Order: sequence, then C-alpha cells, then structure tokens
Amino acid sequence: MHPPYPLWVNRYGAGLALAEVFSKGYGISTNTLLLALPRGGVPVAAAMASQLNIPLATWSVRKIADPAQSEVAIGAIARGTMVWRDGDQAGRWAAMAERHGWLQSQQKELARRQHLFADPAPEQLLNRHLIVVDDGIATGMTAKAALISLGKVDAASLTLAIPVIDIHVAKELAPWVGRLEALVYVEDLSSVGLWYQHFPQLSDSEVLEYLSSAETENNSSALLRHSLNQLP
Repeated sequence: MHPPYPLWVNRYGAGLALAEVFSKGYGISTNTLLLALPRGGVPVAAAMASQLNIPLATWSVRKIADPAQSEVAIGAIARGTMVWRDGDQAGRWAAMAERHGWLQSQQKELARRQHLFADPAPEQLLNRHLIVVDDGIATGMTAKAALISLGKVDAASLTLAIPVIDIHVAKELAPWVGRLEALVYVEDLSSVGLWYQHFPQLSDSEVLEYLSSAETENNSSALLRHSLNQLP
C-alpha cells in the first residue's frame, strides 16, 4: 500500500506526533529512557525527548545484507544478539554472511557506532523503563535484533514506538515488548520513506547534533524543575 500523500514533513515531525500519544503519561516516569535506533530513529526520538522531557540515548543495530542486494536483509545484529531471516534457513544465511565477510564488516560498524554515539552499557539500563524508537519498520529485522538484545538487560519495561509499521511485522514484534505504539499500521509496507516529505540519509554529525541538543534540553529542564522545587 502506498500512502495517498506523505503524513509527516520529516522524522522530527513524526516524533512530535508520537510525543502527543505519550504525553498522556502512560508508561512515562522519572526512570524512563528513550533509546533511538540510529541513524533514522534519532530525530524521531529527539522530538519526543524535547516534548516529554525524557533523556535520550542510542542503541545501535546493523542490517546484514548482500552488497549486491543491499535493501534485502538476511540478518541483523545488536549488542550480544544476531537474528537471521527465515528460521529454517538461518544457519545457511549465517554461514554465507560469515564466509563473504558481510557479518564481520557489520560487526565493525556496529562497534564504531556504539562508541561514537556512546550507547549505554547494559547495566545502565537495569530497572529502567525503555522506549525504543525508530522512523518506521518494514521488515522488522533490525528492530527484532534490538528488542531481543534489550530483553537481556533486565529493564523495568520495554516499549516500541514508531510512526509507521507493517501490520504483519507488528504482530511478529509484539511478543518482545510490553507495549507497541505506532501511529500508522500498513498492509505490505514497501518503503518507510514514502510516508515522509523529506527522508534524507543522516550523517554521523547530524546524529551527534541531535543527541547533544537533547542532552542540553534535558539538563535545562532538570535544572528548572530543581529550581521550582526549591521555591518556598
């Protein structure tokens, strides 16, 4: 299904719409943390962080694909987790990815992003309410890797928040989270970018700028709340 028109101007706009859903307070506490899947999930989560006064961090994931068919994922990796396409054929995909070096290449890129974006260590997520954010989910491969990985950190709760998701993939991912919140469910979602007027690839520097701005806003909000609490 193709949208009759883009629903959001850009990722940040989609994040503002998601923030409106969460603004009613359900699942939000002082121990809540937004975890964006970089790169595309970062502007979405940055908008949510700004509106909801929630801290923002990243949880890096990488798709594994044949470079000749880069849009077709055969697997995905996150911290301590690998998932492969087609359960019965998983071993074949894993062996192929390792034999051709695709797995090793993405493992290096995953480690680079974890360091560059300062992904939190698993122990920093203990007993926290985590909201995982991406800009959209068509196949669910990277999202599944992220959710399985985060399922190992003993978080207080795990929520998935996305602007648009394939309805069948949503059903597949639902068992891995306590709550799945999407603005739009689509039958046979072919391209996440169709739902945005502007959907550019993001650079590392842009991701870091979003993260820095979110941290500054969060610190300012915390300082204001502290000051108000000190008033007689």
